[in-house]
Amino acid sequence: MRAGGFKWRLVAGLVAALGAAGAHAAGVPTLDTVQVKAGVNELIGTADSATEGTVTAKQLETRPLLRPGEVLEVVPGVIITQHSGDGKANQYFLRGFNLDHGTDFATIVNGMPVNMPTHGHGQGYSDLNFLIPEMVERVRYRKGPYAAEDGDFAAAGSARIDYFRTLPHSFGDLGFGENGYRRALLAGSPEVAGGALLYGLEWYESNGPWQISENFGKLNGVLRYSRGTANDGWSITGMAYRAQWRSTDQVAQRAIDSGLIGRYGSLDASDGGSTHRYSLSADWARSGSDTATRGNVYAMDYRLKLVSNFTYFLDNPVEGDQFEQADRRRVFGASGVQTRFAKAAGFDLENTVGFVTRHDRIDPVALYLTSRGDRLTTIREDRVEQSSLGVFAQNATQWTPWLRSTLGWRHDFYRFDVHSDRAENSGRAHDDIGGPKASLVFGPWAGTEFYLNAGSGFHSNDARGATTRVNPDPRDPGFLGAVDRVTPLVRAKGYEVGMRSAPLPGLQTTLALWRLDIASELLFVGDAGTTEASRPSRRQGVEWSAYYHPLPWLTIDGDVSVSIARFRDADPAGDRIPGAIERVASLGVGLDDVGPWYGGLRLRYFGPRSLTEDNSVRSSGSTLVNLRAGYRINSALQVTFDALNLFDRRVNDIEYLYESRLAGEVAPVQDMHLHPAEPRTFRMSVRMRF
Repeated sequence: MRAGGFKWRLVAGLVAALGAAGAHAAGVPTLDTVQVKAGVNELIGTADSATEGTVTAKQLETRPLLRPGEVLEVVPGVIITQHSGDGKANQYFLRGFNLDHGTDFATIVNGMPVNMPTHGHGQGYSDLNFLIPEMVERVRYRKGPYAAEDGDFAAAGSARIDYFRTLPHSFGDLGFGENGYRRALLAGSPEVAGGALLYGLEWYESNGPWQISENFGKLNGVLRYSRGTANDGWSITGMAYRAQWRSTDQVAQRAIDSGLIGRYGSLDASDGGSTHRYSLSADWARSGSDTATRGNVYAMDYRLKLVSNFTYFLDNPVEGDQFEQADRRRVFGASGVQTRFAKAAGFDLENTVGFVTRHDRIDPVALYLTSRGDRLTTIREDRVEQSSLGVFAQNATQWTPWLRSTLGWRHDFYRFDVHSDRAENSGRAHDDIGGPKASLVFGPWAGTEFYLNAGSGFHSNDARGATTRVNPDPRDPGFLGAVDRVTPLVRAKGYEVGMRSAPLPGLQTTLALWRLDIASELLFVGDAGTTEASRPSRRQGVEWSAYYHPLPWLTIDGDVSVSIARFRDADPAGDRIPGAIERVASLGVGLDDVGPWYGGLRLRYFGPRSLTEDNSVRSSGSTLVNLRAGYRINSALQVTFDALNLFDRRVNDIEYLYESRLAGEVAPVQDMHLHPAEPRTFRMSVRMRF
């Protein structure tokens, strides 16, 4: 059967069928039921792949965190770093990807997407600094493009972070530590008018270890009113986040070696940024005897101003190379999914249809040249309207007690309307893309299941790249020359074979072999306002993870990921993908209810990476250990102590290789540029329950 004919029949069927579908009944389980809890092996018999799961709030309690985004390190194989000020989105690594700020890993918080398309700094920009870890009830993750629910930015994987509807108790936290760290959090969920009013208010300040004080300050809040449960009820949620900071961006190694700056010094003291994110959302769910329905709507107001200087005086020996990236947008979106459980010819069936739609009104998204934070020149300034609609259908069937299948199709439609300050770069574009999703699960036999997964996914490219005809960057020798336009939607194809086993009570382990191919593409480079060619690539690897709960007060978890990332075409430059993650490992021990004591110890290994296509220059690796120790003085009062980078390792969060020029240098120098990991840092917090 031709895929083109099938996909249009499917879209027509979806329009007619959106009123009939369903969820959760015996025979064909769904991800919503997946949890990892002591002595219970729910993942056996429920998961559709070896690399999906759910991490609960209980597991997060014993994890020491330097930054909110490190919540995502509960996903095996994910690494979170930072190459700039802490108010900027984190740098993400997974499955052979340097994901930059989120390009191929989709993150959703309370039903709202975090990734920003056509963003001022980078496509898929995913800023999780608004996250309040204590409010997180669970993190549900998947890897690979195998689920019909996952669309844009989810080629490598996705994570859905859900806040509590009700907290076990109200509390206030006061935290303090080195380098000007101060934090206060007030949270609770009293009953109001037959429902629960969840609130959380966070105030945060930190200077960091940097020679130029970061002055990172944020105010952050959430207010949610809910009735019923997540599966049968509704809620309305408001969230507000505002922050500002000064940045110590990555610096040239030669500047440190020569004594020009210290290890934690800066080469441009005026770098920094500010941002806000305000949102209002509502969700509704209803479960019946043979159906389940979910719906979500949201609106968001977002702004980012980011001032950076990565090359110092390379392009402008007098004023310097500093630039400002600006992004101001309003985002509106909705989603709905309905599932029907039924029996046909003796088989248990679960038929699901759904949609996801989003509209970004961006005014402006812009790039300016600056000096000491003051604007000098406009590279480009655009107003963009971007709309998308994704529709999907999926069938899950339990064929025998040892065989079940999940088959689906997803199709996405995009429209772009760009109004640029340079008329040649204005225009409209549209694109659509669709693909199948499939999973086969065999077992369980002796507590072991086997999985085969395949799927087609994609990521969108920057709308400006889809309409740009001339180079707007006066720093480039090709200024006003013709440029190639971007392919708006780029296909990814993934394959995976895996195993999940529970050989002992409280022990669950997984093993997966995977491959992901991404087509040739053109990428829009936010730092230059132009497009840049990229080559077709293949990433493949093996992942192992284990979770063990041998005693009521003890948990042990570990994972190892090995990836190979290569360009698939022939090029004399080489076939390595610069910055691609190769080896990752983590090991954690969590203790709880050991009398009044609780805590955790975590080791994270981030392996060396090739920085050039010929593998002639490689980054260093890093190993960090973080410690958390807590003591419950009584039922109302507890104290928590964190030691971050416990052994004070002098390692780097990130390393790049590129040309730059320091003040006084007569020519560009290719050099390693690094952002050091923070030195050993002590923090303490006191919690009062009420």
